[in-house]
Order: sequence, then C-alpha cells, then structure tokens
Amino acid sequence: MLLKRACDIIGAVLAGAALFFPMVCVALAVRATSKGPALYWSQRVGRGNQLFWMPKFRTMRIDTPVVATHLLGNAARHLTPIGSFLRKTSLDELPQLWCILSGEMSFVGPRPALFNQDDLIAARTSSGVHLLLPGLTGWAQINGRDELAIPDKVALDVEYLERQSFIFDLRILALTAIKVIRATGVQH
Repeated sequence: MLLKRACDIIGAVLAGAALFFPMVCVALAVRATSKGPALYWSQRVGRGNQLFWMPKFRTMRIDTPVVATHLLGNAARHLTPIGSFLRKTSLDELPQLWCILSGEMSFVGPRPALFNQDDLIAARTSSGVHLLLPGLTGWAQINGRDELAIPDKVALDVEYLERQSFIFDLRILALTAIKVIRATGVQH
C-alpha cells in the first residue's frame, strides 16, 4: 500500500505538471462553449463508503439531472458542444489528479460510484470492494467501461480486489492508455 501511495503521489505530480497547459486549454474551451463553470464536482463514494467530492471537466449542460449517464433518457441531448469529445478522449477525467494527490483516489481501483447509485454501492459493499480506494481507472473500466451491467462491473471489481498487485496495476494502466487512444467503450 505504501508503494502504491508513493507511486500515486509521484504520478499525479508529474502528470499534473505535464498536463497543466492542456488542462487550462480544456477549461477555457468548456467555458467558451457552454454556460457554467469549467469543473463539475460530483459527490462520490470512496473507501469505506465515505463520501467525497470529485471534479471533472463539465461535459453536460448545467440543467442536467444528477444521475448516472446511463439513466438519462437521451444523454446525448444533455451534452455540451465539446462534451462528447471530452468523454471519448477521457480529458474530462484529468481534474481527478487532485483526488489522487489528496488520497481520496488512486490511479487504479474501482471507479467511484455516484452517491445515489444505491444498487452499485450495495453490491460492492456486500463483496468487500468498498474497502478499496477508488481509481481513475480500473479492471472493470478497461473491460467494458460504460457498457457493463452492475453485476458484471462488481464481478470485475472483486477480481481486482483478489488480484491486486503493483504489476497488475501497471497492466491496467497500459490497457487504459490503449483504450483511451482508441476511444473504445464510451457510449456518450
């Protein structure tokens, strides 16, 4: 755990420094193309089911209901002009480097559930996954992303819980990079 935390801090500092200018450009583009702030802060469920605030670059209009994207009837109509691009390239996720630095997230772990995703939270809690630090990416994320049903997502989270190691995390990070470059698994 100590090695993972050290790698998270070093990685977040290096990534933040390298991506500072692109993040400023994304923030300006979000503000220029839609009303509202550049960042969207959502309440998420962290380790031990503790709530924390997670930032993302805003990809949805400010009047969008606070639910998981797949629960929106027509999610595409809620997207900002550059929202789809930000999601496909995963640029909307970059502000989460802050949560990695603060220790609320790791680079690798189960993706943090929204505070109101009761079915996902309950399934993770009953299987022990809630004891893991949530991640920017994870085993379930690279094996289906938005396309996974909750039981499948939790099964992959449990597999990560049982297999977690430094080498496995490196594999997940490499596979994530491939997924992001190919923009696969994003529905909106």
